[in-house]
Amino acid sequence: MLLRSAALFPWWIAQIFSGAKSFADNPLIGSQRLNALGLHAARVRAVHALAAHRRRGLADMISVEDREAFDRDGVVQIRNFLPEPLFQNLRTQLLSYKGAARETVQGDTITRRLAVDKAALKAIPALRHFQKDARWRGLVRYVSSFDIEPLLYIQSIMPRRHNAPRDPQHQLHADTFHPSMKAWLFLEDVPRETGPFAYVHGSHRLTPERLAWEKNRSLTVKQGDCRLSARGSLRVQADELASLNLPEPTVYAVPANTLIVADTFGFHARSEATTAATRIELWAYGRRNPFRLPVGWDLWSLPGLRELRIPLRWWLIDQLHPHVPRQWHPVGLKGAADP
Repeated sequence: MLLRSAALFPWWIAQIFSGAKSFADNPLIGSQRLNALGLHAARVRAVHALAAHRRRGLADMISVEDREAFDRDGVVQIRNFLPEPLFQNLRTQLLSYKGAARETVQGDTITRRLAVDKAALKAIPALRHFQKDARWRGLVRYVSSFDIEPLLYIQSIMPRRHNAPRDPQHQLHADTFHPSMKAWLFLEDVPRETGPFAYVHGSHRLTPERLAWEKNRSLTVKQGDCRLSARGSLRVQADELASLNLPEPTVYAVPANTLIVADTFGFHARSEATTAATRIELWAYGRRNPFRLPVGWDLWSLPGLRELRIPLRWWLIDQLHPHVPRQWHPVGLKGAADP
């Protein structure tokens, strides 16, 4: 054990200056003694300062209105995002497409994803028009704080499919300790009973109250029984929000063709569904090493390479299986609306 620890120590040190977030997997990041001295709080302060610096360099990519909405709330909602003819073409093409799909089950909810890869782009030409939209490109870059092309999926959320424990995504949480971006373009109406996205406005800001909460959680997270919190996606109780000077979550029950872009350092959740449903959306994800200074210079954002990222990730996961458990399982060729 001593030899193993000595061999891994340089890796554990290096991870402190990366997006590594698990208190359970890195004994330095998870050290109660170091976090009492301020390690976790220092990492949080540093990455938020760096994100603010990068966003200043990206501010001209978005409108003043969108920037003010994001800076205030941590989330931007835009209804009727795409011109109606383009949206209808996108929806029709996407719903008729079948591709290599992966699924995961959390609680009673099945989530299915299809990669927006070369095959999807060929079958759904409207996707390229969507990806070139200047407002889309600016928002996902400003919120992520990096001039990079996000990973893009066709995603289906199917709640109330199993008699199972509560979906862990129903509890308010932050994805990680640093600013990061997720975005949704909803292909269909999202009524309240289907379990829409919920977000605590203003919770993306690193206030003194939030920083104190982060430090306190870093000292206690390994003592609890919440696996996801211990792995760095900290859960927060609804009755804690008032002490953080935060409001109740806003639930985004929205019509089709609504775009939502959010900083998922802010507290968010999937609200409870009261009926079995299938929600179909384009879902994007943008996250880089938060200690990175340059906003761009991303080789994998180049045309021809960006379409390969998700297939390569899936291939690598398959090579590591069964030595490393995989959360997302291949389910063959499926469409977004298939049962």
